[in-house]
Amino acid sequence: MNRALHWQKGMEMTDMQGVLRGLALEAGAAIMEIYQRPDFEVRTKSDASPLTEADEAADRIISAGLRARFPEIALVTEEQVESHALQAMRFFIVDPLDGTKEFVQRRGDFTVNIALVEDGVPVQGVVYAPAKGRMFYTRADGSAVEEQGPFTSAQPGAVTPLVMRAPDPEALVVVASKSHRDAATDTYIARYKVADMRSAGSSLKFCLLAAGEADFYPRLGRTMEWDTAAGHAVLRGAGGEVLDFHTHAPLRYGKPGYANPFFIARHPAVVLVQD
Repeated sequence: MNRALHWQKGMEMTDMQGVLRGLALEAGAAIMEIYQRPDFEVRTKSDASPLTEADEAADRIISAGLRARFPEIALVTEEQVESHALQAMRFFIVDPLDGTKEFVQRRGDFTVNIALVEDGVPVQGVVYAPAKGRMFYTRADGSAVEEQGPFTSAQPGAVTPLVMRAPDPEALVVVASKSHRDAATDTYIARYKVADMRSAGSSLKFCLLAAGEADFYPRLGRTMEWDTAAGHAVLRGAGGEVLDFHTHAPLRYGKPGYANPFFIARHPAVVLVQD
């Protein structure tokens, strides 16, 4: 890439970081307005997962913002089924409310996820947990940070660079799903020397690894690319990786149907047990 193109690409990424952050905050505010009501409607989608007006409100905000600012980049979002047929080398992928079960049960572990994928790799992402007051995102250079609240759309606050901690192979800290943990996952985790288990919902699991609060996250269950892309980008920016559970190849994006295989998110120094 020549110098002019490199500069142009860097400027686009800097602008994009601000846009993604701002849309996540705006969507988070809409989600929290509904979350704080004494009651809200919960419907069931065709795959039996829950859907609320908060999912739809956040999706409208993010989709409109991305299409207005980056009309040339394809957009795949969980709540727009027609987008699931799109195939592109460069695309945004969005889960406007990841962890709807946690939202419905008022547990707080839900997030806004927005990511940019290029050539199968999530290169930019933002994960915002409005009920917990935590925001993680990648900077223009791909490194990852956690911003300290309170958050305002006008001006980012102080940030802490995210770098995964060096794991102790004799005392791993493992994070697992709050809503989807099962016997197969527990059996697999039992093959490692684990000092502590943490439970978290939504894409926060990736962010706990990125923040040095855990070392290892196995997922032996169905997920979609919009569930994982933003968290994967943050983890990647902190030095982590996400691998196909069976092949140990890097998890790729833009697959037909956007379904993920089982996977393992980890610090690269965590030695995987062969299945």
